[in-house]
Amino acid sequence: MRQIARVSIGMGLLGLALPAAAAEPEKRIAVISAFEPEWIALQKAMTGTSEQVINGNRFLLGTLGGKKVVLFLSGVSMTNAAMTTQLALDRFPVKSIVFSGVAGGIDPKLDVGDVVVADTWAEYLESAFGRKTADGFVPPHRDDGAANLASYGMMFPRTVGVVRAGNPRYERRVWFDADPAMLAVAKAMPPVTLKRCSDSLCLKAQPRVIVGGHGVSGPVFMDNAEYRQYLFKTFDAQVLDMETAAVAHVAYSNAVPFIAFRSLSDLAGGDPGENQARAFYPLASENSALVVTAFLKALPE
Repeated sequence: MRQIARVSIGMGLLGLALPAAAAEPEKRIAVISAFEPEWIALQKAMTGTSEQVINGNRFLLGTLGGKKVVLFLSGVSMTNAAMTTQLALDRFPVKSIVFSGVAGGIDPKLDVGDVVVADTWAEYLESAFGRKTADGFVPPHRDDGAANLASYGMMFPRTVGVVRAGNPRYERRVWFDADPAMLAVAKAMPPVTLKRCSDSLCLKAQPRVIVGGHGVSGPVFMDNAEYRQYLFKTFDAQVLDMETAAVAHVAYSNAVPFIAFRSLSDLAGGDPGENQARAFYPLASENSALVVTAFLKALPE
């Protein structure tokens, strides 16, 4: 009897309905802006938006350009950008990263309003300050990974140390690359007509989208013509900002595909008069948002 009872109970248990497995959270594209004007420009095109607040940071979940995204502010400068990007990767199922924002133009061929989609980024102020001697400045030790980069006075460029998901070997790098597949989409997507005029100001020429080249980032608002020339000559830089290389660094460490769109609000010291950022950052923000939205529409699922 006990044996039969045990079998009956066992059969009864087999007949119980098991709870359904929890569905995997839908992966999203992290779309990042550095400060509010850039963020607001992107929100205009978002639909189905909901909000989560984590450590005081607002994360907007919704659809942009037909793709599921989580949109948030990095905050200005390198530490803020690295911190908020890692926070997003830890809290949301992110499949790729897209940065949208304004920047300073370094390449003399570029002008305010142009949007640059650089294929690689460096942290240009990762450096050693050399000791002054009778023969000039001497760095404390040689960094072979950056030996081809000329110094600027006492400032000697250095590589930055990093480990990566799936490869714990400590390595040193100067450049962090944008994702090749995402760059290919940016090159092949339909042309985007950029804004030439804001409410009260117009640019001299119609802005363009340039895909390729080098970007550099550092925790400095750079507005110096001499140093601008140095960055163009030494890093072959087209564009400069205060966040993107930090985001590229975090993306590389987490093995997450990354790309950045930066619209020029000023020329980082090469402006014909005073720095133009205050006058043109609203227009530049809109132009970057236009290109990012078009890119998301063109991006395959």
